[in-house]
Amino acid sequence: MKIVILDALTYGDTALEAFYELGEVSVYATTSSEETLERVRDAEVIVTNKVVITDAIMEGSPHLRLICVAATGTNNIDHEAAARRTITVKNVAGYSTDAVVQHTFSMLFYLMGQSRYYDDYVKTGGWQKEAVFTHIGPSFSELRGKTWGIIGLGAIGRGVAHIASAFGVNVVYYSTSGKNDNGDFEKTTLSRLIENSDIISIHAPLNALTENLISHSELLQMKDGAVLLNLGRGGIVDEEALAVIIDVKPIYVGLDVLRQEPMKTRHPLLAIKHPNRLYVTPHIAWTSREARERLIASTVENIRTLTD
Repeated sequence: MKIVILDALTYGDTALEAFYELGEVSVYATTSSEETLERVRDAEVIVTNKVVITDAIMEGSPHLRLICVAATGTNNIDHEAAARRTITVKNVAGYSTDAVVQHTFSMLFYLMGQSRYYDDYVKTGGWQKEAVFTHIGPSFSELRGKTWGIIGLGAIGRGVAHIASAFGVNVVYYSTSGKNDNGDFEKTTLSRLIENSDIISIHAPLNALTENLISHSELLQMKDGAVLLNLGRGGIVDEEALAVIIDVKPIYVGLDVLRQEPMKTRHPLLAIKHPNRLYVTPHIAWTSREARERLIASTVENIRTLTD
């Protein structure tokens, strides 16, 4: 079996040896759209994370039997073209749930606890000059008694909700599709969620219903001092609107996803006047070592189905 892995760089240092037990393997760190066809021309199996597999790519790959998306989303595959050619498309779901839930709380505590300020205060020599044992700078609050609004109550959203509840938080949620009904938590409208929540976290997909869901008016509706976290998809939070509002309203925002990734060099969020209100990580919530290992193991199992 000829297997081609197109963007291995996205798996970091995760071992790929298990693929070699299945056949002849070609591994590429990255693959551009211009390089894709030449690299997969003789492949029976393609493994891709974000490389786009089009109708033309499939047309030029007569031996192709399986496209493995080493991720949950499969919007980089032309499913209609695959179905016409009886090419199977398989993804991996649920591998990063725990990692994303964990990163949600990591971002929250960093922002809510004013960690940037206090870390810098110590490392720049401020604490050494204090007259007493402590330094009380920017204040921070406890989670107990706060309201946490969750946008998108899928597996990740539910994981966040259950852990938040253990802190004594009141959890409410908004279903972006309108179809999710969960009796464990209070369902509400987007407007009420934004107005009443001390913490808002987004765990929803990007689609016509969620694009720019959080823009100027929604950001202005937020409570002063509230925290907004986006661990869903870039494009749900209007980044240009955020770059304006975060400087005129005291809100705190954590983003693990942006509309364009990697981040643009001249991104408006890099020019804000209150950078202490913003925490951005480079789409790493899913990348715990364990999550990447589960991803590769599940992808290998998807390939094994060809020989079962």
